[in-house]
Amino acid sequence: MISALFVQTDGCYFNLPGVDPWDEARDARQYSGPNPVVAHPPCQRWGKFWAGQPLYIKRTGIRQKLGDDGGCFESALHSVRTYGGVLEHPEHSKAWPHFGIAKPLRGGGWIRADEHGGWTCRVEQGRYGHYANKPTWLYAAHCDLPDLDWGVTKVTEADFPPEALARHGIDYCRRAGVLAFKGGGRDNTHRIGTPTPFRDLLISMAKHAALRLEVM
Repeated sequence: MISALFVQTDGCYFNLPGVDPWDEARDARQYSGPNPVVAHPPCQRWGKFWAGQPLYIKRTGIRQKLGDDGGCFESALHSVRTYGGVLEHPEHSKAWPHFGIAKPLRGGGWIRADEHGGWTCRVEQGRYGHYANKPTWLYAAHCDLPDLDWGVTKVTEADFPPEALARHGIDYCRRAGVLAFKGGGRDNTHRIGTPTPFRDLLISMAKHAALRLEVM
């Protein structure tokens, strides 16, 4: 048995044998073991637009606080370090430097993340079925470290809607990223969802953590 923390209600981690899903209603911050975990803590306050959308800030003057996620990431990190498993967040997540986690190599490969036995890497979910490249950082502990489909996929003009290119230009579009122009908003299931092959990969890592901890 593994536990999937901070996941969507009735999402891809529900109704799977051997997986105990923790959605918002269960509040994964309360998780106290004993299963290894796959953790998807919310990323809005750690990402590129952690302060909020620029136009909204300009209009209202309201800025969000960096890392103000109610302790979700800190709780997820504690669960991975304590019970084993893997955590995922978008590339360039500001949670990595905030919690002293090493920045992974852009081209891929696992490197030591910290002094807590953690490892980290960069991988693209687009190589596992997502419609966009969706570069992702992983943090893993007490589990096997699989050889993933490494690499950096070049973003071209063809990846963006023509109207976005006409309005903003390719340089702006590349800085904003493909996900900023596709997916129907930040809460759209196809945008924030985890592709099935990538989900299965993360579950497999957590299950190996369970086997390792049994041996220990």
